[in-house]
Amino acid sequence: MTETTIGIGGAAEGTDMVLNIGPQHPSTHGVLRLRLRLDGERISEAEPVIGYMHRGAEKLFEARDYRQIIMLANRHDWLSAFSNELGVVLAVERMLGMEVPERAVWTRTLLAELNRVLNHLMFLGSYPLELGAITPVFYAFSEREDLQHVMEEVSGGRMHYMFNRVGGLKEDLPNGWYGRARQAVAGVRKRMRTFDDLVLGNEIFRGRTRGVGILSQESVHGFGVSGPIARASGVDFDLRRDEPYLAYADLQDTLKVVTRTEGDCLARFEVLLEQTHIALDLADACLDRLAELPPGPINQRLPKVLKAPEGHTYAWTENPLGLNGYYLVSKGEKTPYRLKLRSASFNNIQALTVLLPGTLVADMVAILGSMFFVVGDVDK
Repeated sequence: MTETTIGIGGAAEGTDMVLNIGPQHPSTHGVLRLRLRLDGERISEAEPVIGYMHRGAEKLFEARDYRQIIMLANRHDWLSAFSNELGVVLAVERMLGMEVPERAVWTRTLLAELNRVLNHLMFLGSYPLELGAITPVFYAFSEREDLQHVMEEVSGGRMHYMFNRVGGLKEDLPNGWYGRARQAVAGVRKRMRTFDDLVLGNEIFRGRTRGVGILSQESVHGFGVSGPIARASGVDFDLRRDEPYLAYADLQDTLKVVTRTEGDCLARFEVLLEQTHIALDLADACLDRLAELPPGPINQRLPKVLKAPEGHTYAWTENPLGLNGYYLVSKGEKTPYRLKLRSASFNNIQALTVLLPGTLVADMVAILGSMFFVVGDVDK
């Protein structure tokens, strides 16, 4: 087979063209390269090339103690910092056999759902932007600011909250914070109809996404795809319902698992949007429960030097982008012997190898944007 690389010019008819999408400038927040082989206007082969911003977090885990590794785990998916921290502390607490105070459990659940809304709003705004609709991103950032204010007030951070601790949370919440959080949730919910009307009601958006980039259930299982992308292809699995952690076992009446069967770009967007509504409902349910709880501690007292007993364990969480897994191996020291991170975006992005071939180049951006990934979550 003959091969022509774009940029040389004068390609003979009937040859394949190899097109590189990215990588972009290294100063951008994340770099992904797609190597596409084209047959005219149609993609015949696609290879996601990763590793351009690999930071070696798993190796660094071995040189940090159990308090310090929270900072490293916090950063791989920079839109889901609280959820990233959560998986690490759950794994360490499981190794220690530690019970966390009830107020900490419910507050963690509340903050995890607020973090989920923040993550989803970013994609609900940026995906239409990638298809040429500029207005929704302004609404998305406006809603995110309301939630960012309450998250920043409680933790001191806008992106990297560093609020989880082994045994609970860093400190108790400010006076009146629960009321301000409830107001923020109500304000965001009131304005969420904007995305229903402005985006889903737009015939151009629907024309660009309906029936485009169909991901089969077989591919979902084959690549280990999870989260909203998997549920948009009819895979009815959500860890919060099927293997509850934190306070999700008590929230089953509120928690609804959103699925679609079409598996196309539009279905993925619809799942993400409806899941945002449910996350707001879960946040309200957590606030109701916290209002009923008596005063009490929000963390456990820890020794100056925290050591996990020798052994191994696996903890996993339903992060905003999908399943995150943490395999922790301890030799009884103050640092992990091994901490393996299974991130959602790493698996999800591999499905592009079967999702893109056969589609038009013009649909590539619509498909890529609908996969809802963070490059740091791939190159952890």
